[in-house]
Amino acid sequence: MQFGRVEFELDLSAIDFTLPPDHPATARAIGKQRGTTEFFVGCAKWGRPDWVGKIYPPKTKAADFLQHYARHFNCIELNATFYKMPTKAQIKTWKSKVGEGFKFCPKFVDQITHIKRLKETQELLDRFFEAIYEFKENLGPIFLMPHPQMGPKSFEVQQAFIESIPKDIELFVEQRHKDWYANTEAFDSLFSMMEKNSAGAVITDASARRDCVHMRLSTSQAFIRFVGNGLHPTDYTRIDSWVDRMKSWKEMGIKKIYFFMHQHEELHSPELCKYLIAEMNKKIGTHLQVPKFVGE
Repeated sequence: MQFGRVEFELDLSAIDFTLPPDHPATARAIGKQRGTTEFFVGCAKWGRPDWVGKIYPPKTKAADFLQHYARHFNCIELNATFYKMPTKAQIKTWKSKVGEGFKFCPKFVDQITHIKRLKETQELLDRFFEAIYEFKENLGPIFLMPHPQMGPKSFEVQQAFIESIPKDIELFVEQRHKDWYANTEAFDSLFSMMEKNSAGAVITDASARRDCVHMRLSTSQAFIRFVGNGLHPTDYTRIDSWVDRMKSWKEMGIKKIYFFMHQHEELHSPELCKYLIAEMNKKIGTHLQVPKFVGE
């Protein structure tokens, strides 16, 4: 993932990675829920040959990557559906390789978000939903990233699109246009609309885009995209801060938290996931499977 990347010459230690306080609206969005909080942790992709001999057994074939991935993680941020419209047959194949409780969190195809820019998309949406409904109980929330050039001037387009999404779909939205974060009125209007439509807000923690760490929830669920820097020491201190924040949200009664690990080079995502999950189990009291590396 290249979003939010800084030049290598820049000292990452000089960046203020402090998580901002919760936005005042976050407590209202979480509300006072009853029951336990569900936690999901995963990566952005499973098709990593460089994970063979790391978390995939030696000589694992590409066709078997997903079933091995699902032994370590309970969800996947499914970016593959952004690059190509999925088919029912493809979804059925993926579903057959995971167990009960695993969640696929597909991203809307780029034909919808980046080519059509959310306009006149009904035929594409019908095809997209027809396919992903084949995940059945393994379908998690769908991830909408409007084109990065879609700022506050696109509010009505985004509103119409979000309102058109079937009510049985859990939706999360990531905004990348800087004007959403620079314009308080636009930001508030956006979140008011999202709350009304039960659309969740993606929080993206990337080095060069600290504005995207807005810490405002619009539902009682969180969807966190964390972008590390190759296991730099700050990756670990940032994870520590997120564990503390997730613990706080759990104590407030949040319903679900999805945490997706990214690196600019995904080679090292399993290591940071292992650290994250171990810390969550220790400090939050979760019982998530800790990734096991070959030879352990």
